[in-house]
Amino acid sequence: MASIRKGLLQLVFSGSFMKRWNDKMRPMELVEVDKQAHKMIVAWLLFELNSQNLSAGERGALGEDIVRGGIYDYLYRLVITDIKPPIFYQIKSNPAHYQKLTAWVLNELQPRVQPLGKDFWDGMKDHFERQVSGDASLASRILDAAHLFASRWEFHLIRDMNKWDEEMDDIEDNFRRGLEAHLDLTGVRQLIEGPSTRLGKFAFMCGQLRFQKRWSQTPRIPETSVLGHMFIVACLAYFFSIAVGACPVRRKNNFYAGLFHDIPELLTRDIISPVKSSVQGIGDLIREYEGRELERRLFSILDRSVYGGLVDRLEYFLGIEVGSEFESTIMRNGRAEIVSWDQLQGPYNRDEFCPKDGRMLKVCDHLAAFLEAYTALSNGITNAHLQQASWRIRTLYQNQSLTEELHIGALLADFD
Repeated sequence: MASIRKGLLQLVFSGSFMKRWNDKMRPMELVEVDKQAHKMIVAWLLFELNSQNLSAGERGALGEDIVRGGIYDYLYRLVITDIKPPIFYQIKSNPAHYQKLTAWVLNELQPRVQPLGKDFWDGMKDHFERQVSGDASLASRILDAAHLFASRWEFHLIRDMNKWDEEMDDIEDNFRRGLEAHLDLTGVRQLIEGPSTRLGKFAFMCGQLRFQKRWSQTPRIPETSVLGHMFIVACLAYFFSIAVGACPVRRKNNFYAGLFHDIPELLTRDIISPVKSSVQGIGDLIREYEGRELERRLFSILDRSVYGGLVDRLEYFLGIEVGSEFESTIMRNGRAEIVSWDQLQGPYNRDEFCPKDGRMLKVCDHLAAFLEAYTALSNGITNAHLQQASWRIRTLYQNQSLTEELHIGALLADFD
């Protein structure tokens, strides 16, 4: 039986500390969790575009491989944090050396990851065995192209500040060659061309969420961005999906619902919960504004006549049709339909209903906020906002559970 432990949550959150490009001059701190979020957004775009001709079974398997592969690669990266990319790629080019490094990484991850269950752990070992042997599957290539795009996007933020650095030309050339090797994948050319294409503009806009800091009025260590928060929620949603026995499509949907749940903040910025709830009607007003702006400034970029499938999926993840991303839904006769938690756990926990959790996504959103507050307090940043947020979330969930084995209050109690 899969279980969620404190150590796993803290491991996922630790990417908020992990600096990127920290040997280069940069206009802001760039951290691993932000890059991973951007990577998985791009991976989703490429998945949708490159799976249209697959059968339902093949599409489902590819989607699961991409989500799990992205999580596996992130956890791996958290362990090898001190190895610079050029050194890592040299190690990776030698199968014997890469195998030794991977064995050590898996040994480090095992205590925190294995409680998720045999299937997830065995899948992780199999993923890296295939990586050692030179995996060229469609899932692996999509993840590689997404990784190169997100890293190159970051690189372009710092490139002009480091003109004197002799490495910059080589880095640019490596990104170019790497992405050109994936031009056979639908969408990669448009991503390379950037904001001059609809797909490229959408991907570039999503990357901007790393500039928006959460809790902007509250000093914290570490600071977290909206983009990084979305990835943490996505990972938690996937782990919780495993723990409650969700079907494969429900697991995948929950990951992407978490990954996109705050994308309206591209348009509204991060409006804290007390503001949304303290003034009567303000929450509804904000949601109405978000809906109009999403259509005008985000969905219109993709253009329904060109990328209608992408827009439809985003609307489903965001709960546009039912009024909230935190409603539990299924798809029936081409329409989103609200269902209860018990129904999701029962007759609708099947791939053909395209189920998506709402209640559980809200739990994961709150847990991610709790991790932000708890970590800042643990690092000596004491203020009323952080203490109130930590207390409020603990109080809200102290008697709540999703299943008999998954008690949210007990999980939070581990952080005492």
